[in-house]
This record gives sequence, structure tokens and C-alpha cells, in this order.
Amino acid sequence: MAIPAIIHLVGEDAIYGELDEVPNPTHRFLFLRNVRKKDGKPLGYLMDGAEVFLYAWHKVTFVEIMENVSMGSTMSHAQVGAGVTSANQAAKPAGTTVLGFFRDDE
Repeated sequence: MAIPAIIHLVGEDAIYGELDEVPNPTHRFLFLRNVRKKDGKPLGYLMDGAEVFLYAWHKVTFVEIMENVSMGSTMSHAQVGAGVTSANQAAKPAGTTVLGFFRDDE
């Protein structure tokens, strides 16, 4: 299951992307899918049809792991970090919740 996240890049606006798993800082790249601006608009510098994007860790300031809409609100931070979900958990009505803090540079 995809883990929604806000990725803050050095010298650029933050972007939204989906992670397959919690990022491992020992890897050289951050593996993302469904990349777009925080407002949902497509990024102008990406080619149409591209599905997977690798961002070098040295270009990433920090990553905000978001709670997925389909995840229940009773999940612990450890469960969210591990990408654990349950089919019988109730879905939230809409939106996502930031785990931690949100910094808006605009």
C-alpha cells in the first residue's frame, strides 16, 4: 500500500508523492510514485507517462509521512511508519492528517 508523503527538496517547493515503504536513510535515493505539487497539479518538468521517480537523498531536506485516508485514526505512529493497515478499519471521510508538523514556505 502506498504511503502518502510531502517531500521537501533543497531550493524547490515541497511536492507530494507516494512511497512504497518508509524511507531508509541508508539508501541513496528516495523512491516515489504519483508525484505532483502539493495543490495536486502536475510538475512541469516531468515527462508524461513516467510512473516512478528517484530523488537523491542529498536533494531532500526532510520527508513528512502522512496518514493515508484509508487508514483508521486509531493507528499508532509505529504502525503508520511501518505502513500497517487493516481491512476492517473505518476510512476517514476526506483528506489527510500530518504526522508531526507542517511548514508552509509560501
